[in-house]
Amino acid sequence: MSDARVAVVTGANRGIGLAIAHGLTQQGLRVAVAARHLDDATAAAADIGGAAFPVQLDVTDAASVTSAVQRVLDVAGGLHVVVNNAGGHYDDGADARTLTDDDLTDAFEVNTIGPMRVIRAAVPHLLAQGWGRIVNVSSRSGTFSATWGTAPAYGVSKAALNMLTLQLAKDLDGTGVLVNACCPGWVRTRMGGDDAERSVEEGADTPIWLATLPDAGPSGLLFGDRSVIDW
Repeated sequence: MSDARVAVVTGANRGIGLAIAHGLTQQGLRVAVAARHLDDATAAAADIGGAAFPVQLDVTDAASVTSAVQRVLDVAGGLHVVVNNAGGHYDDGADARTLTDDDLTDAFEVNTIGPMRVIRAAVPHLLAQGWGRIVNVSSRSGTFSATWGTAPAYGVSKAALNMLTLQLAKDLDGTGVLVNACCPGWVRTRMGGDDAERSVEEGADTPIWLATLPDAGPSGLLFGDRSVIDW
């Protein structure tokens, strides 16, 4: 087994997730490139090369999450870093007054409950070694300080992810496991569109930084461009 630390990045087959996975390999980590479909994960891992390997992981399927974490352990011999990048249900243009139960349920399933499934499966292994980093890719749309809001179900689910980050950081205080969230900004991805102002590499910078924080690093905060966001 290599002495390199091991990360799993969800939704890593394209966009910000792919850039995060690539960046972490450049930092010397072995990276499990996780995606809903194994073919997509395999293609992305091959594109990254080197210390990347594919994992099938669907955050909406508890059995898939459990199997994925076990595969990471089997292939790499450990797990040190979790980057919850997978997300979706960006209901741009929706009206909060007419949100349905399904709108909210779908958003929470992928943006809040899904990340918690991954964390729940991974945390025992982080605690066993007394070291870990958890990064939840969130959004400014889940903050009270946001000056806009055009995707209500998405924003509500990301606000919940921000609070989940804080609660986990409190409960993991003193264990060596740091938990933070970040907003990558408006990035040129399938969700962000071609007119977005930032590249995927710029969007990936803060998640990579949080995934490799030193032991005295912060925990329980929301970051954008490596600076704390008041949410």
